[in-house]
Amino acid sequence: MMKNKTKLVILGTGFAAFTLLKKIDYKKFDVYVISPRNHFLFTPLLPSTTVGSVELRSIIEPIRIIKKNFNFVQAYAKKLIKEKKELICTNALDNKEFSISYDLLIIAVGAQSATYNIKGVKENALFLKELWDARQIRQKIIDNFERASTPNLNEDEIKKLLSFIVVGGGPTGVEFAAELSDFLEEDLSKIYPSIAKYASIQLFEAGNKILSTFDKKLSDYAMKHFERINVIISLNSLVQEVQKDKIILKDSKEIPYGLLVWSTGNAPVDFVKELNFEKDKFGRIITTEHFLIKGETSIFAIGDCSTIEGMDLPATAQVAMQSGKFLANLLNNKDYLNNDSKKFKYKHLGMLAYIGNNKALADLSYAKTGGFSSWIFWRTAYLTRLVSLKNKILVLFDWIKTGIFGRDVSRF
Repeated sequence: MMKNKTKLVILGTGFAAFTLLKKIDYKKFDVYVISPRNHFLFTPLLPSTTVGSVELRSIIEPIRIIKKNFNFVQAYAKKLIKEKKELICTNALDNKEFSISYDLLIIAVGAQSATYNIKGVKENALFLKELWDARQIRQKIIDNFERASTPNLNEDEIKKLLSFIVVGGGPTGVEFAAELSDFLEEDLSKIYPSIAKYASIQLFEAGNKILSTFDKKLSDYAMKHFERINVIISLNSLVQEVQKDKIILKDSKEIPYGLLVWSTGNAPVDFVKELNFEKDKFGRIITTEHFLIKGETSIFAIGDCSTIEGMDLPATAQVAMQSGKFLANLLNNKDYLNNDSKKFKYKHLGMLAYIGNNKALADLSYAKTGGFSSWIFWRTAYLTRLVSLKNKILVLFDWIKTGIFGRDVSRF
């Protein structure tokens, strides 16, 4: 290691960290990346992997092959000792503890699913944040159909096993419900013809509309479309408790389920919770417009774990990517201290969401559209945004394969 290099430690391998890693000047920085995940995950297509429209490995890229000249450690950050400029970490595979020093630290650890301390959520619900979440969901869907095929089950038992509940009407919850609806209509109804008719998909949202960040006309369009494809939506429905085989709503109504997917927004990860920095009401670290944590000179925070003071930005991939690119440029030019002329400015590129049956929503500055043409745009946009040629080819092949042969329902 050259003596004049600055030791830069980055926590995380999400959109923000990934973009920064591609833009940072490795001639100036000795870079260490610490994350429990050794790959980058293209999360916008994660709902598609839960039903096999896209294969699991098609949307990941090993973090080590981005660049050959940085150090990666698969580990969790556990404690920050600011006075020593030191991190205490544990290896993600064997829990061995180690420490690492830094000159500059970038916290980009993302967020976890918010449970709002509702009893039973962590123990009984499945989440949709990581690839292993999608695999669990995919396995559970097939398991439930196989269990429902057991001879001599009564109708109520079959209906319960094939009752699929989604809590949360944001983009992830809506897209999962849409993908599951396609799976049921296009594949499962043919493979399990005697029991598929008992399957149901219900989406519960605490607010008064789904896709609340989208234009109201598009949100209404999605609601009507879900009604046509038999996805039942319950608005203003607060979940009070989750049990092993049912959810209990605020009005004491009990809804049995065979699979529950919880997708109700973000909460800080444990590492961020323990940090003694100023945070907003959602637990996100507050930073300056240079992504420096308030009161610090060598610690930055980007992505879903942070927010710029006075700037309420959505927790989306495009925000994280723009943040990573901006911070890399600042660090490369040493402009992160006392430079008021260079402040982060977010450029909103619009929002997309898949709603099932080859229809999508496109909420753009120049157009608000929904339907088949928006679905073509949705697929094209995501295909071009995939980070490598390998990913683009694999996802395109997956879509073609699914269109011709259907989704695989093998259990292994």
